[in-house]
Amino acid sequence: MVAHSGLLTVMERAARKAAPRLRRDFNEVQHLQVSRKGPADFVSMADQRAERTLYDELKKARPDWGFLLEEGGEIEGDPDKPRWIVDPLDGTTNFLHGIPHFAISIAVEDPHGSQGKPEITTALVYQPLTDESFWAEKGRGAWLHDGRLRVSSRRNLDEALIATGIPFLGHGNFAQWSRIFGAVAPEVAGIRRFGSAALDLAWVAAGRYDGFWESDLKPWDVAAGLLLVREAGGFVTDFRGADRAMERSEFLAANDTLHSKLHKLVAGALRNR
Repeated sequence: MVAHSGLLTVMERAARKAAPRLRRDFNEVQHLQVSRKGPADFVSMADQRAERTLYDELKKARPDWGFLLEEGGEIEGDPDKPRWIVDPLDGTTNFLHGIPHFAISIAVEDPHGSQGKPEITTALVYQPLTDESFWAEKGRGAWLHDGRLRVSSRRNLDEALIATGIPFLGHGNFAQWSRIFGAVAPEVAGIRRFGSAALDLAWVAAGRYDGFWESDLKPWDVAAGLLLVREAGGFVTDFRGADRAMERSEFLAANDTLHSKLHKLVAGALRNR
């Protein structure tokens, strides 16, 4: 049985403390579909309650660390210490519609990374309904509970299942996404849009998906998932193939061979606009 670090134990304890209320709220929201305003307000409260629980638990364990929260924004801590990046409910629209696919995402960002810039060093993506705990620590690999994760070993695009996020009302670049989809879709076995980037990336790390692309995501959507993929042996870059995914909010993830092939398709689609 692989041992958690003390830090990972803190993260999992916080997620598991927030999870029961999210499960109860999820069961309740399915009864509120008769009102448009009612479910939306209810989910917003569920989001905020979960975030408050996570904040309280993480703050208690590391009182001098800062936060980047989906709901609460940036809360400054000691600038020489790490900070938490937290999404209490990734997959809010799924939650709102009674679709059982959402997760809690927690990552630790060290301001003094190996290349002198901020770096994600610890990650947890927890699915409250399935009790799946995907976690990673830099240099220790990626895991699902006690089982080691590896990205898919597939090498051919015609066998590959690729995840993405589709632009929607007020979010995303429809023209860019359409060009990329037009280049990728004819070459692969399938494309899926399940509505939670944190779980998409966790599933790439687990080999369930063979690759992933999406843009216009926030740090709390992807911080934990990126480390999971990398520690599972995968590659994550921006659409140009550079190590500036967070900076450009462009995310392309897969194993080494498929990443190279997908990158060529994506880069070609963006050139041919």
